[in-house]
Amino acid sequence: MNVECPTQASSFHPPARLRINLPNQITILRLILSVAFFCCIAPFDARHPRLWLLDVAFVLFVVAGLSDILDGYLARKWKQITSFGRVIDPFVDKILVIGAYIFLAGDGFVNRQGVKVSDVSAWMVVIILGRELLVTSLRGVSEAAGQSFGATVYGKAKMALQSITVGWVLVTVAHPDGFFGQAPFTVGRVIMIYLTIGATLLSMIPYVWNARGMLSQTSASLP
Repeated sequence: MNVECPTQASSFHPPARLRINLPNQITILRLILSVAFFCCIAPFDARHPRLWLLDVAFVLFVVAGLSDILDGYLARKWKQITSFGRVIDPFVDKILVIGAYIFLAGDGFVNRQGVKVSDVSAWMVVIILGRELLVTSLRGVSEAAGQSFGATVYGKAKMALQSITVGWVLVTVAHPDGFFGQAPFTVGRVIMIYLTIGATLLSMIPYVWNARGMLSQTSASLP
């Protein structure tokens, strides 16, 4: 018995070739810079300090931060805001900043006297990470319900302060006997760290307030 193949054209269409625009290419470059940054900061040991590692890490962190400003500017100017960029850009930002604080709170920044030279403690990292997890969860549930949940000016200010503080810590730890090792900078480092933690906590309030309707529900329909 002969089996005839259907003559109707298949409705399957291969996916279009992925095209990554320039802003997204810059975002991917920032991810590569983040990996290079971690490769510099991870082997640092305050008991046997190779301070040049922190200088290189500082430069990489600054370049990565400037690239974040650049890709956002180009995406808005050229109207090239894509779903890929909306996902990858904040992901890379969080990887870079949270990763930096994790390393700064690690044993690599404990000197021979048992002092944490970075002044960053583990509980601070928990607050920073917890805030991001909460906001990400609220955003996911809100957008799934069809509600807009964009970034606020408070979130952007928090991100800027976190980044400035990372740079401040790196440069002061890298030059303990130089200009940046003087009291105004070392005391300022502690102040900046606690300001960052305070701003991180306060930045959660607008997001929780915007999601208050969803959070006040006594029940929700399951999909």
